[in-house]
Amino acid sequence: MYKYDEIDQQIVNERVTQYRDQTRRYLAGELSEEEFRPLRLQNGLYIQRHAPMLRIAVPYGMLSSKQLHKLADIAQRYDRSYGHFSTRQNMQLNWPKLEEVPDILAELATVEMHAIQTSGNCIRNITTDQFAGIAPDEVVDPRAMAEVIRQWSTFHPEFALLPRKFKIAVSGTKDDRAVVQMHDVGMEFYLDSNQKVAIKVWVGGGLGRTPILGTVIREHLEWQHALTYCEAIIRVYNLHGRRDNAYKARIKILVKALGIDAFRSQVEAEWAHLKDAPNTISQTELARVSKHFEAMPYATLPASDASFDAAVANNPAFAAWVKRSLHAHKTPGYRAVTLSLKPHGKAPGDATSEQMHVVADLAEQYSFGELRVSHEQNLILADVKLSDLFAVWEKARAHGLATPNIGLLTDIICCPGGDFCSLANAKSIPIAEAIQMQFDNLDYLHDIGDIELNISGCMNACGHHHIGHIGILGVDKDGSEWYQVSIGGSQGNNSSIGNVIGPSFSADEMPSVVQKLIDVYIKERTPEEQFIDTVRRLGVAPFKAYVYAKNTQNTKDEVAA
Repeated sequence: MYKYDEIDQQIVNERVTQYRDQTRRYLAGELSEEEFRPLRLQNGLYIQRHAPMLRIAVPYGMLSSKQLHKLADIAQRYDRSYGHFSTRQNMQLNWPKLEEVPDILAELATVEMHAIQTSGNCIRNITTDQFAGIAPDEVVDPRAMAEVIRQWSTFHPEFALLPRKFKIAVSGTKDDRAVVQMHDVGMEFYLDSNQKVAIKVWVGGGLGRTPILGTVIREHLEWQHALTYCEAIIRVYNLHGRRDNAYKARIKILVKALGIDAFRSQVEAEWAHLKDAPNTISQTELARVSKHFEAMPYATLPASDASFDAAVANNPAFAAWVKRSLHAHKTPGYRAVTLSLKPHGKAPGDATSEQMHVVADLAEQYSFGELRVSHEQNLILADVKLSDLFAVWEKARAHGLATPNIGLLTDIICCPGGDFCSLANAKSIPIAEAIQMQFDNLDYLHDIGDIELNISGCMNACGHHHIGHIGILGVDKDGSEWYQVSIGGSQGNNSSIGNVIGPSFSADEMPSVVQKLIDVYIKERTPEEQFIDTVRRLGVAPFKAYVYAKNTQNTKDEVAA
């Protein structure tokens, strides 16, 4: 992974010193709240419902074991001994003291970490596939380009005060796991007919109050122009994006208002001035960054391992974990491992300081000292030998990190919601926990099969509810917390926005509502169908009819028959 040079380290150190003085002046009354607000946001600090929240950057989801150990130590010393991993592959502290944030940033700087541009109207953390570099379906490893974009966008003077936040995702696989169509800019790397690296560029995607799938603005862009084309897009957005209405300020609204053809025309005109400017990426620059992402020192191993096969055959619990938590690796004899941060009855995406130390230790011992954070709010060991998997499972299981529910109904994506966020209309975490306990039967979960359930506490959609197979949105109804349900959303190559099934539900009703949706699916599915397939074939109507049926017991009997 990328290692800081002297310039990188100097920039981060100077930012810590700068912010420490800004905080001192604020606490001394020399800066007003209005003056201090943009300064703290530029350093990832929000003021939430009960306390500040600090969002720490994890660029494109990659961490070293040393960095995770540091995050664990910081959470224990400055917070309540846990951290929350977000859908943008960052980590959040929910209880830091404002006056101690400069000390936290100083600690982060010692392990090449920071909180720069994790909030505010700027270019946010660049995200990508959690299996980048090791996925068998990978065509182009996007991590070096993600780092180039990160360096270009950090402290970019022209884009420090955009109309709204701006998010970029990159992907280099046949199956999109970076959700490129849901970003302000999505960059899909591929090999063109001449076997040269090219980029399909998506623009204008986003969730929130107005969920919109991105549109392809350019089918073929030479990789050297990734920065200049992004710059052209953001310049047009910066010039014409709404600044009078925060709800209409995202680039998706501008693209929709102008139409993709008119927007493309303006971008291409702007790009004509930038195409061969200094931000054109040279092969030398790409090589400089790429050397940090060279293949790990893999051993030459057979494709199978007798001890692993025997453990799977003789240990049903291990076999269940293997089925859900292991992922194919392009190098024979290795697998990627997803460590679940979704134990039943716990807040999705949270990890205690102890658990973070355990994962860091596992990475050091079994995965070359590196790990990843996934968009789904789990942690990944990318390079584990088949012969080591049983030992990894035993240690992970002992610390609550081996729930075999990856990709299943209880692998819930969930924002912090009303328990923490001042923007939320309703709590998210208790709903997730109640649904997890409703489906606290692993055999039943495996029978249901792959299904994505996403929960957001408000229309900002930090839980990405719009693209969940089942999406749950917290809404305010006469001062009470209620929940709107949608079905049919999906991420990946065949992305879609879910459809709301009808009026909202109380918190107490939510586990039974999800149960009824599953009941309809189990009754109506064909042998080869997953939940999303059945929804797309049947539409919303049969699910809505059952969920809102007056005589639910009779209807349930009919479904079970």
